[in-house]
Amino acid sequence: MNSSDHLTLDAKASKVAVLGAGSWGTTFSKILADGGADVALWARRPELAREITESKRNSDYLPGINLPRNLRGHSSLANVLDGAEQVYLSVPSQSLRENLAAVRDLIPADAIIVSLMKGVEKGTGLRMSEVISQVLDVADDRIAVVSGPNLALEIAKEQPTAAVVSSASLATATLVAMSATNPYFRSFVNTDVIGTEFGGVLKNLIAVAIGIVDGVGYGENTKASIITRGLVEMTDFAVAYGGRPETLSGLAGLGDLIATCESSLSRNNTAGRLLGQGYSFSDVIKHMNQTAEGLSSVGPVLELALAKGVDMPIVTQVAGVLAGTMNPRDIAPHLTTDPMPQGE
Repeated sequence: MNSSDHLTLDAKASKVAVLGAGSWGTTFSKILADGGADVALWARRPELAREITESKRNSDYLPGINLPRNLRGHSSLANVLDGAEQVYLSVPSQSLRENLAAVRDLIPADAIIVSLMKGVEKGTGLRMSEVISQVLDVADDRIAVVSGPNLALEIAKEQPTAAVVSSASLATATLVAMSATNPYFRSFVNTDVIGTEFGGVLKNLIAVAIGIVDGVGYGENTKASIITRGLVEMTDFAVAYGGRPETLSGLAGLGDLIATCESSLSRNNTAGRLLGQGYSFSDVIKHMNQTAEGLSSVGPVLELALAKGVDMPIVTQVAGVLAGTMNPRDIAPHLTTDPMPQGE
């Protein structure tokens, strides 16, 4: 465990709302319900909301998983948000702004807002917590973010897992972390929101690269080299924007990077693998049942890197494959560093 990730032992929320009934939103609802909270989960489709409430299943996104009795689905945003002490957001990052506009007047005035998303907004380059602050006009101490090595299906199967909750307010992070802690899921806290969020964003891009080389047929040496160099890129970028380097060597950085790069459950890894096998970007989008956030974050991240003068050869080559200007077989970002590298 990274020294900046601290375990918490404090009070839990009793009533929470989760917006977004995909695999991660449903899984996190289960985490919160198994931690003792009364959870209302918003699903856009009434039939999915009904299945969650009546059958305690989400067969579209978590087949075979039984959901807790204290988890209910609703298709009404007003019903879900009524009286919520904490509001968790699990919608595609590029649609966050419009979703927030729809719920702005429904969120209780003193509720804590928690981002479960790992993306950067196109056009603005804003992190998800910054979009939340801007659209909802709430103070930073009411906003928290969750990140870590969190593959939804493994957690839904109650395999032991940990995550980081970060907020500008340690008290806010602590409240959220205790709500998101149960016998199989443990939350730690820090106050490095920038490092925690960018760790979750950047590891997706490295995972796409790993998927590409996997799809091409390259082996473990290539993947290990890219993962190692990828962590350097992630750290350089996050630090340039005010993040702490130790955050990137903790659960929200290295931990998330390993899980996302090494698992076939990772949507970003899967998307990269399809690209490596020769599928076009548009074909990959059609094939994916859920959003691979890494694909939409490549452009905004490279713009942010350029603004700070951060060199990101891995992300640059992923962008080339996505654009169709680089053959996936030619991807070798770990070979593009200084001709006389020292150390790692």
